[in-house]
Amino acid sequence: MTISIVIADDHPLTRSGLAEWIKKNANFTLAAEVEDGISAWAVIEAQRPDIALLDIQMPGENGIAVAQRIKDLGFATRPIMLTSFNAQPYVMASLRAGAMGFVLKTTAVRELEVAIKQVMSGGFYLDSQVAGILGDRGVVPESLSVREREVLLVTSKGFSIKEIAAKLCITERTVQAHLTSVYSKFGCRGKGEALLVALKHGIITIDELLEGTSLDEAPAQ
Repeated sequence: MTISIVIADDHPLTRSGLAEWIKKNANFTLAAEVEDGISAWAVIEAQRPDIALLDIQMPGENGIAVAQRIKDLGFATRPIMLTSFNAQPYVMASLRAGAMGFVLKTTAVRELEVAIKQVMSGGFYLDSQVAGILGDRGVVPESLSVREREVLLVTSKGFSIKEIAAKLCITERTVQAHLTSVYSKFGCRGKGEALLVALKHGIITIDELLEGTSLDEAPAQ
């Protein structure tokens, strides 16, 4: 099955270019292309597309607000923020609102395709160009155990709790307990925000986040 995508961007050239790329890609279906957040929400509510490519700054309602609505109502649509803004507050706000990816508009379409597929698999995608804004370490949060770090990283790849438990030879309850501990140590409410904190403080590197993970080689502890 193809992945249905709505594009919401108030820049006509960006919007039309992405629309044409999606139409030519056999893996994707264009649900709609709109120029503002209110129209984006109308499409999401009516069609429930798989992916919403959301610009941050749009007339009517910004992309972060649209992502927050998706999160609050529990819709299956997965938001990816597509923006020219790369300042840290935008990244933080986007992920707290439930965004599963953050891609700059300068990103090559082949990387955008990687981002879409990774997010569709349940993973998390952060554009490598965003890594530079995470250099201010500030106060380092409480350290993670080896297993907590491992579970957080593997969760970012899109594996389910059941899959992680089976591969690491631990129970699903233990996986959940590790994630709960991570969120508590970081003061976070979910995976996206926890990953951002881990990236910001060097607990997980951008290369680790973007590369594949072999669960078969993970040591039991």
